[in-house]
Amino acid sequence: MIKLLVLDVDGCLTDGRIVYSNEGDEIKAFNVKDGFAIVNWIALGRNAAIITGRQSKIVEKRAKELGIHHLYQGVKDKLTCLQKLCDELGIGMDEVAAIGDDLNDYRLLKACGRSFAPADAMHHIMGMVDVVLSRQGGDGAVREMIELLIRQEGLEEEYLSRWI
Repeated sequence: MIKLLVLDVDGCLTDGRIVYSNEGDEIKAFNVKDGFAIVNWIALGRNAAIITGRQSKIVEKRAKELGIHHLYQGVKDKLTCLQKLCDELGIGMDEVAAIGDDLNDYRLLKACGRSFAPADAMHHIMGMVDVVLSRQGGDGAVREMIELLIRQEGLEEEYLSRWI
């Protein structure tokens, strides 16, 4: 059973572009469909975490909006961060599903029970994950992953009953 979903930001929750305003403010675009699925994953009693190599107030705001309580930014060693979180939650790595798109996600993805990559991930990542999704980062890849997990975990009826 998957108890924890681990999300990368740039290239997974976003399309990987970083835009700066004239004032130097960083701008990121998040897909509302990904957010909807994350909120519903959490409502099903599951955990979600963001582990990202960059630091951004925008990511902090988005995590808060979605109810993601486990937010780790500026992380150089994502696997060690995840191992500490698993210890804190009392779960094994086999109970973790993660999505990543680049080399800094490799070790974390390799250690998880289920690993996913967006359709536009780096080829080294696509060659080692369990599932390469049909959607690109920032374009519903996270929603696709969550809905696949919901079906595999036998939670689809409960997921849909919240809305239908």
